[in-house]
Amino acid sequence: MESLGVLSVLATACVLGVVMSQTTLSPAVTITTASANMTTAAPSTTALSCSGLNTSTCAACAPGSYYDNETLLCSCCPEAGLCVFPGACLLCVQGFYQPLAGQQGCLPCLSGFYSNSTGSPVCQPCPTGSYSNNTGSASCTACAPGFYTSLQNSTSCNPCPQGMYCNSSSCTQCQVCPAGSEALQTASKECTPCRPGMHKPAHQIICQICSRGFYQIHWGQENCDRCPENHYCPSPDVNPIECPSDAFCPEGSTAPGYCMETFFRKAGETCELSPVTIALLVIGGGVGLLFIIILVLRRRRDNDSELSLARTPLLRKDRPRGRFYGIPCDAEPVYAGW
Repeated sequence: MESLGVLSVLATACVLGVVMSQTTLSPAVTITTASANMTTAAPSTTALSCSGLNTSTCAACAPGSYYDNETLLCSCCPEAGLCVFPGACLLCVQGFYQPLAGQQGCLPCLSGFYSNSTGSPVCQPCPTGSYSNNTGSASCTACAPGFYTSLQNSTSCNPCPQGMYCNSSSCTQCQVCPAGSEALQTASKECTPCRPGMHKPAHQIICQICSRGFYQIHWGQENCDRCPENHYCPSPDVNPIECPSDAFCPEGSTAPGYCMETFFRKAGETCELSPVTIALLVIGGGVGLLFIIILVLRRRRDNDSELSLARTPLLRKDRPRGRFYGIPCDAEPVYAGW
């Protein structure tokens, strides 16, 4: 019976020490005297021996919380991370997490992840259109206009490429500039219209200069117009110019076309010979014909001379010197035509 009384006194002292430490956060009490009739408890700087408590009631800190090394209620638990009461475990703050039970601390969320609540066992990935480039983040930062990210748990945002834009925050992708507009720089927040003399179809990235024979005098156009007939377009950003009366300007002309000056003149849609050209041709033809006639006559005369020289030896004969029919015998023979 005496031993049973001593055990009951010890149990009462332990319970009293636990209650006092929970309410006053002072060191646990130590049993100083014990008897069959009464017990005396006094504050002490020495922690109560774990043998004085029922350590079988210690439990591991739940996931999302951690063991507080300064909590007296846990001072008698045999392993770190075990507490007598669940209230002795502290919740992980925002930006930190703890997936395991019975741990002494929490882990910071990695870059690209966040935790916006206390006692979190896991961190959440940053959604598309946002990022986190620091550890221990309680929230993610939205991508600024002109930037985007199409992936989760991103640590940065990408600038919109040339020809594309994003005019709001949290963009998951950039948009192609509509027809008639362009974005010449990266990270563009908006598109600018094409200048006069240029155009851009919907499938192209930047504005293009109008082709030869086309023009466009308005801003932000998708197509260029073909220079009309009887007009010419020397520059793609000016109005078509009316064709001169003595020139030709078919559709798509960049400059008027003239007949060859002096020799031709415009006649409807074609060029014809001018009077001066006709006169020159007649004179030239006459001169050419006269030259041909002279050439033919000269050629015939030369042929006759060659024939005469070829027949001369046939009339030569050796005769004694003297006179024959009143003509000296040594005179040159004369061709009589036979």
